[in-house]
Amino acid sequence: MKLKKITLNNIRSYEYQEIEFPEGSVLLSGDIGAGKTSILLGIEFALFGLQPGQRGTSLLRNGKDIGGVVMEFEIDGKTIIIERTLKRGKTVSQDYCSLSVDGEKQESSVLELKNKVLELLNYPKEFSKKQNILYKFTAYTPQEEMKQIILQDSETRVNTLRHIFGIDKYKKILENTSILASKLREEKRMKEGITLNLEQDKVNIISKENELETKQYNLVSVEKELFLKTEIRKKVSDEKDEIYKKIEEKNKIQQEIEKTQIRILNKKESISENIKTIDQLKLQIKELGDIKIDDSRLNELGEGILSGKKEREKISENNLDIISQITTINIKNDENKKLNQQISNLEVCPTCLQDVDAVYRANVLNKLHTDTSINNRKLEELEDEKKQTHEKLRQINLEIDLKEKQLTDLRILNAKYQGIHEKQERLTGIENSNLLLEKDMEILAQQIDSLRSSVSELNKFQGIFEKKQEEFDESIKQERFVEINVAELKKEIQVFSRQIEELRERVKITEGIKKQLDYITEIEDWLSKKFSPVISFIEKNVMIKLKAEFSQLFNQWFSMLVSDSFEVRLDDDFTPIIEHQDYELDYTYLSGGERTAIALAYRLSLNQVINSILSKIKTRDFVILDEPTDGFSDQQLDKMRDVLYQLNVNQLIIVSHEQKIEGFVENVLRFKKEAGISVLE
Repeated sequence: MKLKKITLNNIRSYEYQEIEFPEGSVLLSGDIGAGKTSILLGIEFALFGLQPGQRGTSLLRNGKDIGGVVMEFEIDGKTIIIERTLKRGKTVSQDYCSLSVDGEKQESSVLELKNKVLELLNYPKEFSKKQNILYKFTAYTPQEEMKQIILQDSETRVNTLRHIFGIDKYKKILENTSILASKLREEKRMKEGITLNLEQDKVNIISKENELETKQYNLVSVEKELFLKTEIRKKVSDEKDEIYKKIEEKNKIQQEIEKTQIRILNKKESISENIKTIDQLKLQIKELGDIKIDDSRLNELGEGILSGKKEREKISENNLDIISQITTINIKNDENKKLNQQISNLEVCPTCLQDVDAVYRANVLNKLHTDTSINNRKLEELEDEKKQTHEKLRQINLEIDLKEKQLTDLRILNAKYQGIHEKQERLTGIENSNLLLEKDMEILAQQIDSLRSSVSELNKFQGIFEKKQEEFDESIKQERFVEINVAELKKEIQVFSRQIEELRERVKITEGIKKQLDYITEIEDWLSKKFSPVISFIEKNVMIKLKAEFSQLFNQWFSMLVSDSFEVRLDDDFTPIIEHQDYELDYTYLSGGERTAIALAYRLSLNQVINSILSKIKTRDFVILDEPTDGFSDQQLDKMRDVLYQLNVNQLIIVSHEQKIEGFVENVLRFKKEAGISVLE
């Protein structure tokens, strides 16, 4: 990776500043607070954005609503430009992100841009879910932060280094193995509980199979008994049915007796009705024999009715003529009335349009009054005549109705007289019918006596049937009892068969679980006795190798910075051990320059170890040292020339306010602050 240019817009103490970085070693020089560290923070923000726990207010210039960083660098000959912006709302948040590779620009989200940057830097994929810790310990670690790592407790430091070296995967493997082993043991206990009764289930199957065989043998015996009981019941049922036929025959005869008695009663009623009818017919014949019909009277009444109807027609026609005359006269009177009204008010003749003479109008009106008077007298005469006509019609209608009634009565009497012969014949027929009915009654009475004799003979079967019914009920009861036994045995056999089948299925499943249990036990033993020890051994050897390399490099870098009277090394927890004349010194009792030397040596050693492990990352030849000489003596500052030479990286950026460092680097960029704004001189 080769940093070429960065543009800061409203970042910390900068308003707008473009900074170009040459190759080789570059010193960012200036007084404390001139804005040197802000450039390093801008580089980190451009690459990775805001880090977890980092507030946007720590980067965005106070009083500004927007700001951002544009950084250009080179990887494998490709020109990369990253642009990130910050925006102030309720909080300061990342707003816009883009990435250009050889001029092809693409906007993306914060997370997408971070993943693309990690891919360009060729960082392992597992670091995509971590903070930019790999960048911190290969390219840029603030000096004070490195001192804090040295002062951490041993477990935290080892875990941090595992994380940096990328070998925390061994610990994760062991943790996952422990979780898996725990789950396997839990599964094992569960399956052991399930298979606990396997042998007992096998014994139960044999026991139930023997019991099932016994029940099947008993079922055959009970089914034979049921067959015998059924045969007995059928025999008794057949005998009962034969007896019942005799009882039914008796009942039928009894019903026949009742029917015959009803027939006799019906015949008696018929004879009684016939006698009443005979008496009525005799009386009617006697009455009709006294009737004498006068045919001349019938003719006289008929002619009188015909003559009256003709007279009524003539009077009706005369009445219609009178009504017509009355209607005509009324119409004339209405017309005279209307004309009278018109002439009374007429002043001008509507035809000749001349004035109407009063004398002439009076003559016309007198003529109309005269005509109307004549018509009224005529109407009175016609009304009187109309009343007389109506009275004549009423009298004629009464005479016609009286004669028609007399004619009808005579005709009825004549019809009755004509039916006297029929009544005599009917009388004879009914008398003969009574004789036949009496003979039938004698025959039916004899038939009843015969049927009663048969009923008397069949009465004995009633007692026999009742006994046979009791015998039949008892045979059914015994048959039902045996049937229940058969059904219970079959149910028990069915239940036992199902239980045996369920036990067999459970044994089959349990045996399968037993095989799984054996397999789980084998895996659990392999994980705990073979796999975990091997992983622990690998991790231990890797850590031993890293510690040895780390310790050797740490000793070499420290020796370049401090006199030979000190001996340094790392213990198993990667804690620096400092010895002076065979006495171990505590880190806190060292001078500021000595502590800085230890932190710088630790930092440079860590950089080399990481680059050795991750040899393909693109930041291996890019190093940033932030105030690496804080507290150094002049003698230690002179030794920094050898340290920087020994680093041998393509691009080295140093932040320092020590003027002597300017003679150790190839390029110097000086910064100052004017009116609270950082600028490049």
